[in-house]
Amino acid sequence: MAQERTGGARVGATGVIRQISEVSGWIAATMILGAVFLTCQMIFIRFVLNGSTVWQTEIVVYLVVAATLLGLPFVQKHKGHVNVDLLPMWLGPKGAKLLRVATTFSSLCIIGVCSFYGYEYWHLALTRGWTSDTVTAVPLWIPYLALPVGFGLLFLQLASDCADTFFNLSEKSNGAV
Repeated sequence: MAQERTGGARVGATGVIRQISEVSGWIAATMILGAVFLTCQMIFIRFVLNGSTVWQTEIVVYLVVAATLLGLPFVQKHKGHVNVDLLPMWLGPKGAKLLRVATTFSSLCIIGVCSFYGYEYWHLALTRGWTSDTVTAVPLWIPYLALPVGFGLLFLQLASDCADTFFNLSEKSNGAV
């Protein structure tokens, strides 16, 4: 009975992380859509109305970079990254599982470092009041917030994937291994 509750808690935590990753992906998609609309507006203002587009380019760049970072956990959740299955197929089920755990753990280490330094960079921009060197003078803590949030959510999704693999919670979603 206690084991069932522990397993249920693990599945519950994994489910929450998966939902957060899904929401993060939809936010990223909305940011991309906003960047596309803003680019179209910028083209219309510049070439049809012959007007100035001072702020649009900067905001589009911030939106696309933030969407990329916030979309990382979504892509990880849906296994949308590029992979080669030759080595896992050659290793067999147990070797493939060990390889998956090792690569996920390595990724956790790297993404953990990125999360830490992303937070540090964001915090510096916030406490020192950094702004962009443009006419709009965007407070840089706003676009830099995508660094710790995106990498932090990717870290959680990777940890969830590692737990799923280690505890065999998602054998069906991870293939026949």
